[in-house]
Amino acid sequence: MQNPKITIAGFDIEWDLDKGLNLWAGMPTLSMWIPSSVAGLMSGMVAMVGVERFNLCLQLGGRQSVDGDWSILSTQSSFEEGFRLVNKISLPAGWGRWDIVALDRERREARYRVYNNWESIYQRSLGVSWGCAMTAGKMAGMTERLFGVPCWAEQTAFETNGSEYDELLVRPTDKTAEARLAELLEEGRATATDLAAALAALKKEVAERERTEAALREKLQLIQQQETALCAMVAPIIQVWDGVLTVPVMGGLDSQRASALMERLLGAIVGGQTRHVILDLTAVDAVDTSTADHLIRIVRAVELLGARLVVTGIRPAVAQTVVSLGMDLGRITTLRDLQEGLKSCMAAGVGAQKQSETIRSNQK
Repeated sequence: MQNPKITIAGFDIEWDLDKGLNLWAGMPTLSMWIPSSVAGLMSGMVAMVGVERFNLCLQLGGRQSVDGDWSILSTQSSFEEGFRLVNKISLPAGWGRWDIVALDRERREARYRVYNNWESIYQRSLGVSWGCAMTAGKMAGMTERLFGVPCWAEQTAFETNGSEYDELLVRPTDKTAEARLAELLEEGRATATDLAAALAALKKEVAERERTEAALREKLQLIQQQETALCAMVAPIIQVWDGVLTVPVMGGLDSQRASALMERLLGAIVGGQTRHVILDLTAVDAVDTSTADHLIRIVRAVELLGARLVVTGIRPAVAQTVVSLGMDLGRITTLRDLQEGLKSCMAAGVGAQKQSETIRSNQK
């Protein structure tokens, strides 16, 4: 048996009685008695979420459901002609008759009138006036496609209040659905569902913040590891002779690098029984009072461990800066270059060894 079929406004409407389907252009649709079934469905939803959230959700749903409408509307030479074609298809489906009252492209404003809309019909049967939010969302969705900016629909006339039609004013908006929900919360008109949604959003935000903080901690740890590695590269500690360490400094010595260098150097002195340290500044282009202070601190720390520190490789420009700033480097032994520093340390080591041998010989 062939399925019953009719064609309205170029669209095939077919009933597949074996499968229990009503197909419009091949897509399943649902027919419901508006004053009873639809009214019961909608009143149940309002009882759960409240009128404000109900209308907000319906308008959002209407805006998000216009892809098919726009695919038909955009086939025509103008928005007005395409809108009339869409209504020829929606009219027999119970959406009512739609008219464009005004369309101002320059001001980006549109006004529509809707007659005998299904939303007004079920609300009259319930004796309420909630507005035709779903239809308003469709008007807003199609209009924002025309204007190219987000739009929102405001209902200015209601059939349920005795008007001949429902009238909708559509204009651009910068207020998101989340902002509109936040207004409900602030005004104390939130339902338990609103509060639950807000709580869920808060939990999500907290979880996202915790993930962000964890990621930042990991990045900070990585940066610290890289900084430690960089400090080791900027001032590597090299053992050039028994009991002699050399530290070639490249770049400046700020507080952080000086502290890190002191910690590594003191550890190396203790662990390696170091007697002499050569701090080579050949690669240092400039110094300031802060750098001099760091050097003095390092010298004092090294001496407290019983080692001797000499500074080598001070460049002429650095020497001039030291003099002009009046820096007191009198406590620091300075030599011309690394070679001179190494000779000095080796000579001091040989002298100490001879002195030690003499003492042992006298003791015998």
